[in-house]
Amino acid sequence: MDITGFFVDVFNTTMNSTYLTALLILLGYVIAAKIISFAFEKFVIAYAAKTKTKFDDEIAHALKDPVYYVVLAIGVYFSVQSLGITGGVELYFGRAIKSIITLIVAVGVSRVGVISVDYFGKRIAKKTKTTLDEEMLPLVKNLLKLVVFVLTLMQILTLWGIEITPILASAGIAGFAIAFAAKDTISHIFGGMSIYADRTFKKGDRVVLPSGETAIVYEVGVRSTKFRTFNSSTIIIPNSEIANAKIENLSWPPGNKKVKITVGVDYDSDVDKVKKVLIDVANKIPSVLKDPAPVVYFTEMGDSSINFLLICKVKKIDEVFSTKDELNSAIIKRFRKEKINIPFPTRTIYNKKG
Repeated sequence: MDITGFFVDVFNTTMNSTYLTALLILLGYVIAAKIISFAFEKFVIAYAAKTKTKFDDEIAHALKDPVYYVVLAIGVYFSVQSLGITGGVELYFGRAIKSIITLIVAVGVSRVGVISVDYFGKRIAKKTKTTLDEEMLPLVKNLLKLVVFVLTLMQILTLWGIEITPILASAGIAGFAIAFAAKDTISHIFGGMSIYADRTFKKGDRVVLPSGETAIVYEVGVRSTKFRTFNSSTIIIPNSEIANAKIENLSWPPGNKKVKITVGVDYDSDVDKVKKVLIDVANKIPSVLKDPAPVVYFTEMGDSSINFLLICKVKKIDEVFSTKDELNSAIIKRFRKEKINIPFPTRTIYNKKG
C-alpha cells in the first residue's frame, strides 16, 4: 500500500468514527451559538438602542447570554446522543442536560420579569405621591423570583422522576405554620396593598384619624403609615388597622374646600344686618372664592345668642385654616365697628320667695 492509500484509509476510518460525528455536532452548535450571539448583538441590541426607551435594551441584554447557553446545552445533548450511549448513563445525562436548560430558561424569565416589574412599576410610581409604590417594587420582584424558583425546582424534580405531591403537601403545612407565625406582618403588608389599590389617601393629604386628631399623611409604607400632626409629632399606625378604620380624608375629592364659621350675636342684633356684614367680610378675604359666593344661614336661637353659620369656599385644603383665621379676625373687628355684640353665656335665676 502506498502512502496515499494509507491516508485515504485513515481519513475514511476517522470519518466513520462516532466520536468525530459527535465532535462535529458540538462544533456546529458552538458556531451556531456564536452566530446567534453575534446576530443578537448586531441586530436585536442595536435596534433596541435606537428606541427612546431603555426597557427593550435591558430585555435584549438580559436574554443574550441565556439564548447563547441554551444553544450550547442543546448542542452538548445531541452531541452525546450521537455517541449511541445507552442505559443509565444516557438517562441521567439527558436529565442533567434538560435540567441545565431549564435553569438557563428560568434565569432568562426571571431577568425579564424583574426588568418588566422595575420598569412599569417605576412609571406607575412617578404618577403617585406615595412611597408605597417604591417600597412595593422590591417585594414584588422578590416574589417573582421566588415563584420562578419554585416552578423551576418543580420542573427539575419532575424531570428526575421525583414525586412532587408529598413535597407540595409538606410545603403547604410549612407555609401555613410560617403564615400563622407572621400573620401580623402579612396583614400589615396586605393592608398597605389595599391602601395602594383603593387610593385611600396619598402623601400630603390632610386626614382625620380615628382618634379625632387632624394630621398630614407623611409616608405610606409597606407595613405602616406615618402621619405628621400639627404639633410636629409623628403618629405611626399599622396598615392593617388603617384598612379597617374610619379615616376622613379632608383633601379628597380634589377641588374647592369648604370653610365654616359659626357666629353668635345677642338677641338685640338686626338679623339682616348681621348677614350682610358677614357676607361683606367674607368677600374681602383674598382666599375666599367669589364663585360659589359665600352664604350665611340663621341656624339657631341659642340660650344666650342667635347663631349664624357662614359658609364659603377656598381653592385648596391648605388655605382652610389660614382663611378661618382671617375671617375670625375680620369678623370680630367689623362687629365692634358696627356695634354688633357677641354675648357672654348668661343665665337668669329666679328666686321665688315665700
